Amino acid sequence: MPAHSGVGFLADAGQLPAELGAFRPTILLAVPRVLEKAAAAARARAEARGHQRLFAAAEATAIAYSRAAGRPGIRLRLRHAAFGRLVYAPLRAGFGGQVAWVISGGAPLSTDLGHFLRGAGITVMEGWGLTEAAGPVTMNPPGMQRIGSVGLPLPGCAVRARPAGELEVQGPNVFQGYWQDPRATGEAFDGRWLRTGDLGRADDDGFVYLTGRKKELVITAGGTNAAPSVPEDRAREHWLVAECVVVGDRRPYIAALVTLEQGAFARWKRRHGMPEAATVSDLREDPRLRRAVQEAVARANTAVSRAEGIRRFRILPGAFEAGAELTPTQKVRSDFVLAKYASEVDAPYA
Repeated sequence: MPAHSGVGFLADAGQLPAELGAFRPTILLAVPRVLEKAAAAARARAEARGHQRLFAAAEATAIAYSRAAGRPGIRLRLRHAAFGRLVYAPLRAGFGGQVAWVISGGAPLSTDLGHFLRGAGITVMEGWGLTEAAGPVTMNPPGMQRIGSVGLPLPGCAVRARPAGELEVQGPNVFQGYWQDPRATGEAFDGRWLRTGDLGRADDDGFVYLTGRKKELVITAGGTNAAPSVPEDRAREHWLVAECVVVGDRRPYIAALVTLEQGAFARWKRRHGMPEAATVSDLREDPRLRRAVQEAVARANTAVSRAEGIRRFRILPGAFEAGAELTPTQKVRSDFVLAKYASEVDAPYA
């Protein structure tokens, strides 16, 4: 054990890039949003220097290297080594330079992002849990990662998937019921099993995979069942996109509401000779800005079927704020967003 140790907490995720460099953690607990933005910031820095193709090649190499599971061919090893100093070392430095493990939870982590980070030398161990189970239920153990899964049940915990796909959990950490609310308690349990509201499956080795939230499924007018989290997560990996909210319940097709990263939007304006005072509201119909966001949408659509893909999108004029559109853990409050921006939801279908 080290002679001393320290724990750091941040109230504002915007402080994280600067604080990581000062604190230099060895273990980082973060929601996927933080990891997505760290990767997006690295892409943006590369693009600002005109190195976007270099970064894209390094990213693809890292993903392939991770997927090779310790058995990369000689050419892949050489490519991976070539990008080590140019791309992977600066990325690790952005996390403070000493991170041994990143523990991710609170929302599903993109499989490609998990492979990219691992290929770049940053090990992310994803887990899953809920408040009614006193926090964590599953975790990817060190040295036994299955990227894309949320890991194995923790000792004493059990997870099963019902025929409809809802995950249920059991264990000594599961609560006994809601305070003075027997009706809600009865609805929460299937015998001794707690209904989680999360959809997923377990493989033959017991690793659990999440596919969405039961309450968040979007069902189009044509009967397509779409899990929003997959395209939303993929779209947010784009350097210009802050948030993406999939819409389309009882509508003809899937669409999306998109907000922009303010710093990235400022860089985009400078690159295209736009006035510094111009706002997102002023420029959101600009064809060049829409083409940039379309890149994020196209990336998102590669992760889902054509019927589940985003057909149209609307750029919102402002950013989401914590305590309003965002929870303290940076999750989007979808119901609140859909109510607040009802006219924007209607626009892609006009």
